[in-house]
Amino acid sequence: MFKTLNKRIAAVLVAALAVVSLAGCGASGSTSGAQETTKAQAEKVSGTIALAGSTSMEKLCEALSESFMEKYPDITVTVEYTGSGAGIESLAKGSIDIGNASRGLKDGEKEAGAVENIVAIDGIAVITDKNNAASDLSTDNLKDIYTGKIKNWKELGGADEAIVVIGREAGSGTRGAFEELLKIEDECAYAQELDSTGGVLAKVAATPGAIGYVSLDVVNDTVKALALNGVEATEANIVAGSYMLSRPFVMATKGEVSAQKATVQTWFSYIASEEGQAVIKGLGLILPQ
Repeated sequence: MFKTLNKRIAAVLVAALAVVSLAGCGASGSTSGAQETTKAQAEKVSGTIALAGSTSMEKLCEALSESFMEKYPDITVTVEYTGSGAGIESLAKGSIDIGNASRGLKDGEKEAGAVENIVAIDGIAVITDKNNAASDLSTDNLKDIYTGKIKNWKELGGADEAIVVIGREAGSGTRGAFEELLKIEDECAYAQELDSTGGVLAKVAATPGAIGYVSLDVVNDTVKALALNGVEATEANIVAGSYMLSRPFVMATKGEVSAQKATVQTWFSYIASEEGQAVIKGLGLILPQ
């Protein structure tokens, strides 16, 4: 799925760069002259960019915003973390420039004009509290836990301890991707639904017997990440296709990138640059292929 979508977004970014290149320079200019003009014009762009959406994309957006505004001090980037569904709704209403979603866009969202721009690939890690003896689950085990068929760790060879099923709120991109990948949409029996990635991480860390799911890049030593079907949640395994819980990080626009205002085109051009790609890789995320 990711490969086909990312070929399209790569073409869109090329088109956006071409638009910026053509602005203010004649067709008869030399290649080097056009490149110099492109750089100079990009540096002169000023204004704002407003993003909203996925809480799972907070680390990515904060890192990109910081490095972007250092390079383009006349452009102010603001980001609100309202959840994937809310972000795409705000985009449709025209109240923001970019809607962040930690899942693929739904058909209805695309029909409303949202364009799916994949900027990174993220893994979804399944986590438990650090004292849990479990280290590996099968896909079927995980499905049965989240649908309420398995309720105690002893059923999986662990301690006689109730499983506390933690998840995200309805509308969360992480929840949507998790349930869709496991094919358990609308079947989950959550003990608690939390409205942020950080909330799930903290709750699982503090709750004996808890299980939850979070973006791979936020996993730390306060929790234990479980292997699935004997495969650990690592970047290498996601790239290889052997770890099954992965999803796209989408920065959606209303219409193609090439049709957006200059500040937004500059933002996407930066993401496609070596500097932007280095920021993404530095967070442990995977670059689109």
